[in-house]
Amino acid sequence: MKIGLVGLGKMGLNLAQNMMDHDTEVVGFDLNKDFVNAATGFGAEAATSLEDLLSKLPSPKVVWLMLPAGKPTESTIATLTDVLDAGDYIVDGGNSFWKNSVEDAEKAEAKGINFFDCGTSGGKSGARHDGNFMIGGTSKESFDAVLKPIFEGIAQTNGYLYTGAAGSGHYLKMVHNGIEYGMMEAIGEGFDVLEHSDFNYDNEAVALLWNSGSVVRSWLMELAQEAFSKDANLDEIKGTMHSSGEGMWTLQEAMDQQVPTPVIALSLMMRYRSMEDDTFTGKVVSALRNGFGGHAVDKA
Repeated sequence: MKIGLVGLGKMGLNLAQNMMDHDTEVVGFDLNKDFVNAATGFGAEAATSLEDLLSKLPSPKVVWLMLPAGKPTESTIATLTDVLDAGDYIVDGGNSFWKNSVEDAEKAEAKGINFFDCGTSGGKSGARHDGNFMIGGTSKESFDAVLKPIFEGIAQTNGYLYTGAAGSGHYLKMVHNGIEYGMMEAIGEGFDVLEHSDFNYDNEAVALLWNSGSVVRSWLMELAQEAFSKDANLDEIKGTMHSSGEGMWTLQEAMDQQVPTPVIALSLMMRYRSMEDDTFTGKVVSALRNGFGGHAVDKA
């Protein structure tokens, strides 16, 4: 199998290596030439443009996008829809809004192009090894025929799922991220209570304890321990909690469906609140986001 991968940033580069480890050849393209050079250093074939990338792919062509949601993704999909042939594949592996994915699929499928929206979880480490993928798209038959072998290699056992119609993969990832917001907020608030108590807790030791057989053990708690091991009280970073938009999309969808989601709603509000004043909760959540996704932190 040989595919084209467009977008070789922190997720795309790791995903490229994961694919190549599992017998998928990668032709990589990015506007940043340093990213392309990094990918070729790991064995990928370089492309100098989208047109050059397509010229290097066998039919049916598979073009996998790992681009920022919004204009970069939408403009690239529009171009691909114009130039790909019937039977070719587009996979949007970024964090696109699910309604955009539905529209993109309609345009692609009108020309006979298979379109798949792939919610990608697990952060940089998941992209590199044993990832987690939520995939909606054209049909189960077209998924099984070409894409399934790729996911069987790059995903953890039980770590990929074809979810149905186009848009369903990014919808599922949106809800996943809404849950993630709530979980990180709860962890941050818990450590904030400890920080304000009369006791002198070792945050790293507490995180290790809680991740060793307790009910709240998780990868997020492991990341909290890692963050505290580097900066015991997170003094080096500010408690600003940036958001990618997925939590807001989840809340908007919940409101449209009249489904009460108070935890997700409040966690989103706390993200906004953190942009005004520093909080220890914010420091913890900021450290967790940096730990799993490499998201930027604001230095104190």
